[in-house]
Amino acid sequence: MKKLLAIILALAMIFCFAACGEKAEPAANTQTDSAKLKIGVMQFGEFTALVNAYDGFVQGLKDGGMVEGTDFEIIYLSAAADTANCPTIADTLINDGCDLIYAIATPSVSCIKEKTTEIPVLFSAVTDPQASGLVASNDAPGANISGTSDMNPVAEQIDLLKEMLPDAKTVAVFYCSSESNSAVQFELAKAQIEKLGMTCVQKTISAIDEAKSAIESLKGQVDAIYVPTDNTLSDSMTLVAAAADESGIPIVCGEPGMVQNGATATFGIDYFKLGQQTAKMAIEVLNAADPLAAIAKMPVQYQTEDCVTAINQASIDALGLDVPQAILDRAIVY
Repeated sequence: MKKLLAIILALAMIFCFAACGEKAEPAANTQTDSAKLKIGVMQFGEFTALVNAYDGFVQGLKDGGMVEGTDFEIIYLSAAADTANCPTIADTLINDGCDLIYAIATPSVSCIKEKTTEIPVLFSAVTDPQASGLVASNDAPGANISGTSDMNPVAEQIDLLKEMLPDAKTVAVFYCSSESNSAVQFELAKAQIEKLGMTCVQKTISAIDEAKSAIESLKGQVDAIYVPTDNTLSDSMTLVAAAADESGIPIVCGEPGMVQNGATATFGIDYFKLGQQTAKMAIEVLNAADPLAAIAKMPVQYQTEDCVTAINQASIDALGLDVPQAILDRAIVY
C-alpha cells in the first residue's frame, strides 16, 4: 500500500513539473507580443474624409519602416457617427493598454481627453484644436494630446465659388449647430463672402433629418451653398447633395470626399496625406525616450501643400452649369 502511495505521489510530481513546463512557452510568447506596439484607433464615422485619414495613417506607419503584425498592431473601433458610442470605445482602448491612440475627428478626441492623461493621443480631422478646448495652444499643446488640423483653405474655397459662379450674389453657409469646428469655418467663410461683395446667409440644422427641408427652404433665396468640413453633413453628403441639385443650388464644400459623394466642387485638403503626416508624428512619439514629454512639446501641424480642386460631373450636369475652362483644366473630375 505504501509503495502504491509513493508511486501515485511520484506521478503527481511528474505531472506537476510537466504542467509548469507547458506554461513556460506562453510566457515567452507574451514577452514577444509585448514588444509589439499597440495602437488604438477611435474613428468617429465612416465617411470618406475620416476613412482616408485612417488609411493614410496606416500607410504612413509603413512608409516609416514599421511592419504591421511585427512592429505594431491596430485596434480599430468606429463610433458610427454617434457620440454615445465614444465613451465605451475610449474605455476599451485605454483598458487594452494601448501605447498610443489615434483619434479621428473632434468628438473622438474630446472623449479621449476626458478619459486619460497617461497615454499619448494624436488626432486628425480637427479644425481648430485650441478653440475646441483640446489643447492648451496649437503651438504648445502642453499635455498628452497633439496632432494634425484639417483647417481648410476657406477663403480660397469661397474664391472658387465666385470663379465658378461669377454672378452669385447670395451664399448660404450650411452646417450643424452643435459642431464647434463648423462654427469656426462659418466665420471665415462669412468674412470672405462679404469681402467679395456677396451676402452671407447662415443656415444651421441640429440633426441630419432637418437637412432636406433646410435646403429646400433656400431655393430661390440663394445662388450657392457653402458646406464646411462638418461631420454631420459629410456623413450624409449624398442626401444633402441630391436635395441641393433638386433645388438647383450648387454646393461648394470643404473637402474632396464630399465632392465624390455628390457636392458640386471644392478646393480642399487631402485627408490621406493628412493621415500620413500624423503617422510621422506617431513614429516620433513612439521612438521618444519619454513619449508624453515629447507630445506635450509637439505643435499641431497643418497641411500647407497638396490641396486639390475637385468637381462632380453629375452635379454640374444636373445644375446645367457652364464651368470655366480654367477650373476644368486644373480639376479632378468625379
